[in-house]
Amino acid sequence: MYVLDKEKEEKEIQAKYDELIELCRVKGVLLSGEESIIYRAFTIAKNAHASMRRKSGEPYIFHPLSVAIIAVQDIGLGATGVVCALLHDVVEDTDTTLSDLDMIFGPRVARIIDGLTKIDNIFDTQTQSIQAENFKKILLAMADDVYVIFLKLCDRLHNMRTLDSMPSAKQLIISSETQYLYIPIAHRLGLYSIKTELEELVMKYTNPSAYNHIKELVEATQGHRETFIEDFSKSIRELLDKREYKYVLNGRVKSIYSIWRKMEQKRVDFEEIYDIFAIRIIIDVPLEVEKEECFKIYSLITSLFHPNPERFRDWITVPKANGYESIHTTVMTPSGRWVEVQIRSKRMDVIAEKGMAAHFLYKEGLSKDDVQSNVADNWLSQIREILENNDHNALDFVDYFKQSLYTKEIYLFTPKGKMITLPAGSTVIDFAFAIHTQLGLSCMGAKVNGKVVGCKQVLKSGEQVQILSSRKVLPEESWVDVAKTQRAKGEIKKYFRVQKRKYALEGKNKLNRILREINMELTAAVLGDLRVSLNIETDLELYYQLAKDIIVEQDVVRCLVKTPKPKKSPLLVLASPFKYLFRPLTSSSGKQGADNSDINEKYHNNISNILLDQKYEHNKILIADCCTPIQGDDVVGFIDDDKIVVHRTNCQKAMDLLATQKNRVVKAKWRKGEVVSFLVGIQIVAIDRKGLLQDLTRLISQELDLNIRGITFETSQGVGNGIIMVYVNDTDSLNGLIQKIQSLEGVESVRRI
Repeated sequence: MYVLDKEKEEKEIQAKYDELIELCRVKGVLLSGEESIIYRAFTIAKNAHASMRRKSGEPYIFHPLSVAIIAVQDIGLGATGVVCALLHDVVEDTDTTLSDLDMIFGPRVARIIDGLTKIDNIFDTQTQSIQAENFKKILLAMADDVYVIFLKLCDRLHNMRTLDSMPSAKQLIISSETQYLYIPIAHRLGLYSIKTELEELVMKYTNPSAYNHIKELVEATQGHRETFIEDFSKSIRELLDKREYKYVLNGRVKSIYSIWRKMEQKRVDFEEIYDIFAIRIIIDVPLEVEKEECFKIYSLITSLFHPNPERFRDWITVPKANGYESIHTTVMTPSGRWVEVQIRSKRMDVIAEKGMAAHFLYKEGLSKDDVQSNVADNWLSQIREILENNDHNALDFVDYFKQSLYTKEIYLFTPKGKMITLPAGSTVIDFAFAIHTQLGLSCMGAKVNGKVVGCKQVLKSGEQVQILSSRKVLPEESWVDVAKTQRAKGEIKKYFRVQKRKYALEGKNKLNRILREINMELTAAVLGDLRVSLNIETDLELYYQLAKDIIVEQDVVRCLVKTPKPKKSPLLVLASPFKYLFRPLTSSSGKQGADNSDINEKYHNNISNILLDQKYEHNKILIADCCTPIQGDDVVGFIDDDKIVVHRTNCQKAMDLLATQKNRVVKAKWRKGEVVSFLVGIQIVAIDRKGLLQDLTRLISQELDLNIRGITFETSQGVGNGIIMVYVNDTDSLNGLIQKIQSLEGVESVRRI
């Protein structure tokens, strides 16, 4: 608990401010006279937040000071960034206005802070998600000034660092928002240190058991790891010293989140992850020879250790989409361990640490042809294209933007050798529009590496593309679904909007004539009914389809003139994803042949075993099929009409809902003392041997007295992959079951589905 001591607080606030200024001096990010501007911002923020405290009880001013320190330390922002970090909450939380800040610090500071200020009273009317509206506002502001997103990431990082003082529901919402949008943005900007820390903090609050387990394993091996890295590095240092390189060599361990993700993806244990260790070599060489010298060091390393050819990555010749440049190789040590080695120049390391910020901060010092400069400018241009061509509601817009952040890129060439960068999966249509809009609209195909292909051909990295066009060719509406880039999609949609407006009056007159024949008038309600019935989004599209006879008179009459429908006989459909190899065995109660339908009914509709907020205690509860929580799992509920759907807190679908629709969240937890059977799936990988299935069924049904719903098991080349559906009472009995199965001979891995 925080203890109030005004005198001590004043000293701590001043010490924090002094730390910020000293950091600015050490990093060399301030120009002459800028310290006084920062002090003025600090004074305004301190006075504005004087009566405010954080949930932890500490003075609120600690937060903007901490955000400013992160902005300097992790990104390298200068005076403008520090001033905005100190003032980022004053408009939202105090009486200070944007006009006040504009008058004191200028229009750019006011504009950035406006971009950082949340919307409190405007909802996206289609999705009722104020979170989506706030995300959209940030992205719009980011396209105007990238400092908005830099500072938002710093703000989010400090909020995540201090999340312990928040209620658990708030922790889940903030963590889910972070995973949904801020981590992908940090990834795309190349801010890897911020991205890595955010990933770990999100995992800490959404999957605490896995986080703590891996953290303990990492800490337990720390001493051994440091000795191993030192021994491995010794021979490399000797080789580099002999050739008189100026370099920095350091070792690192994968983040807890990265280790967990690899364990999940590869379905392996902690001990089986061979590249937990990594060595980074940073050389200090002139710009004109850095690429050549990096490859020389790669050659030296592979002369000492055998490389894994499948683990070689050259991001110097072709940098990542965010400008990242480095050589990565994985080599085998004499002790039989794989170690990743990263090789880069000092300049490349600045970009690796600061990402695209390195360009935006030092733009005036870069040449026009600088790789990082082009990467950053191209990315902002893409963002502006997404914004300009956006015709989605706020939630769809943010989701589309988020997906674009992780899109891999391909590199293509024109007949004259100019390189064009496009998202992976792009087609000939995308390439044509990337060169010129008119070329895209008249595209009839292309020559790809000399071979003629159609407009919808998906392109591969490294191909040379020559667009074939004709004035007689007209775009097709299906191109919108084929195109990958927002530029191509936007230009195609724009073309058809223009075309459809030409037919709007003709279609409207035709609709009026049809309505007069059935004694109806053209009203907004009638138009709405027609669009819903015909699954058409806009009035313009409706008129266009009428004019072009895509929709005919009978379609309109059928939608508007209601006729009673004959009653259908009830149809019972039984379906199951599992081919049961045998009937259920002994139930947990000891009764033979337990009725699965009864258990399922109790499982999916049981209200007594989950405790909700009082106002929702009479709503029907459903267990989410996507994550199938069981007693002992951390859970959260979501309002769905008159029902409450309960998910595990680390379920991806739940995290997306928490990130975008917190107005639907309901607190939920398990009642203690309730004994209910839950159906769970367990996936098993094992060496195929005689009697394995018999051992599994005997262990589950006889030794552990659990009821099996069904088993599927397939073998290939001596390895068996199986899924067992079994009823358990809680996470303890599930974990006990997994441990028992793991101990069986030949079993390689066991995991909950």
